[in-house]
Amino acid sequence: MTSDPAPIEVTNEESKSQRVYSYLRRRIRDLEIPPGTVLNKNEIAVECGVSRAPVSEAIARLSAEGLVDVFPQAGSFVSQIRIADVRETLFIRTALELEAIRRVTQVADRDLQRRLEENIAAQANALSSSRLDAALYDDLDEALHAMIMEALHSSRASHMLESARVLLDRPRFLALPEDHRPEDTFEEHRRIVDAISTGDPDLAVAAMRVHLTNVAAAIEAKLAQIEETDDH
Repeated sequence: MTSDPAPIEVTNEESKSQRVYSYLRRRIRDLEIPPGTVLNKNEIAVECGVSRAPVSEAIARLSAEGLVDVFPQAGSFVSQIRIADVRETLFIRTALELEAIRRVTQVADRDLQRRLEENIAAQANALSSSRLDAALYDDLDEALHAMIMEALHSSRASHMLESARVLLDRPRFLALPEDHRPEDTFEEHRRIVDAISTGDPDLAVAAMRVHLTNVAAAIEAKLAQIEETDDH
């Protein structure tokens, strides 16, 4: 009988690469780094206090996810918001999340319900502040959906959802402040969590479908503005 393999440890360089990736992805999501911006590896390395190697790894990962375009002779650029990719991703996300919530509602335990309620409470607190922190609210939104997906205990499904959300980050962030969308999003999230607590999968699917339909409509409105700008 062979002994169990030793656990794989995350190296310091891998940790640095993850930190740079999270830093860049958040700034790209929040449009602090606009589409078309050149990513200067030396500047990013200084900002993050790392060498160029973790920066290169982070940019390669962002490129694989479609957020960065890498041209060997020209450099790395934050990608434009590609409308066809966003629409395709909306379809993928909807299919994943509707089936996920159906299954999760049938097995949800008290611990999951508690964590979902804590997230909802944090969203309520964020909305009650004098000025909405859009980045914080988006983090809470993302965390709620991630909790539901992770309850499936399927790393592949969670990875697929994460990959889908990456391309939706920027148009979602653009749409969030408009037409009372934060308040509407909160109410939709509240209904989703309430539906999960009933144990009724059909009710939970219906609540999630309403939410995702409204998210898609808000994103489509932004995509229409982008298309109009591109046509001029």
